[in-house]
Amino acid sequence: MILYDPCVTVNYRDYGIMLPIPADRGKRVIEFLTADGKRCPVLDFEQALVKLKNIDYLLCKNDLVRVHSKKYISQLCGEELKTALLNAFELIDADGNPRRYEPDRAVKPLIDLFQTLTAQASGTYLACLLALSANGFCYYLGGGMHHARYDAPSGFCVINDIAAAAFRLLVEKQVSLVWIIDMDAHKGDGTAEIVHFAREREELQKPLKNSGADLQNKPSVLTLSIHMANGWPLDSENLALAETGRAPLLPSDIDIGIGEGEESAYVSRLEESIRRLESLSGKTPDFVFVVDGADPYEHDELFSTRLLRLTLEQCLERDLLVYKYLKDRGIPSAWIQSGGYGSRAWEPHAHFLKAIYV
Repeated sequence: MILYDPCVTVNYRDYGIMLPIPADRGKRVIEFLTADGKRCPVLDFEQALVKLKNIDYLLCKNDLVRVHSKKYISQLCGEELKTALLNAFELIDADGNPRRYEPDRAVKPLIDLFQTLTAQASGTYLACLLALSANGFCYYLGGGMHHARYDAPSGFCVINDIAAAAFRLLVEKQVSLVWIIDMDAHKGDGTAEIVHFAREREELQKPLKNSGADLQNKPSVLTLSIHMANGWPLDSENLALAETGRAPLLPSDIDIGIGEGEESAYVSRLEESIRRLESLSGKTPDFVFVVDGADPYEHDELFSTRLLRLTLEQCLERDLLVYKYLKDRGIPSAWIQSGGYGSRAWEPHAHFLKAIYV
């Protein structure tokens, strides 16, 4: 199942944001898959709701407070929203000057962007419901805001849709053990921080290494991130400003840093890390989020992804490895689009979905 709704697609230039985030990424994927009259199982939000008999899928304030601080969510719901958006998209430099931001060219108020981002976040949870109710697989052409931290925006991310959807699944007791496999070029630091803090609050079970034992009847989320070893947010400038005990210094349960020029080892190291995640879990997960970033692709146009350059074939091999692993074990999964920048950002997703559908 593919979930795609153009109504929650963001054209950042409408808000004066001049980042190379393509507004037509999902559309290009669907056009590629349906070329020459081919068919693929695509639903928009309305069609998905009909399929799910109008189940409640909207993430509410309580869902966001479950993963973010109450103070931060109050800021997003109040007068500090514009500041949070400026910080999230790095639109103001250290001297207070606009950076990649041209408000005079905006046709929509910047604060209106938040409503669409929250709708996208709800789409992530909707993808989970589709995966659990259908054939165990849903690919969502949206979402993936994995840098949003416990109490702050970061890395073009304002709210962490992955954590919010995962925690809601756990609270509603639809699942008890969740894996998050993050394959974005940038470390999933916000998700790692949110999970770490939830464990400290004793809301989530800490992993039991190599025990194979039951996780003490508490829900659990385990995180794996494979990313650039030295790129943002792990670059020297960002690390110099990092706070102890906060992202990006907090580790995922398994972090795989890929150094510049190590692309040929990417897939084998990913495969090994999934085996390590198996060992750390002690049992098969009930659900898996796959953060399927296209920004490791060699044609990505964001400067901060330049240290990881996978070919299209390597991107496809990566995705098929994870897909086959989950399918062979009958583990339901929601795949989230995540990072990808420039005119060719749609290609890795499109070729993966073609391989399994067309």
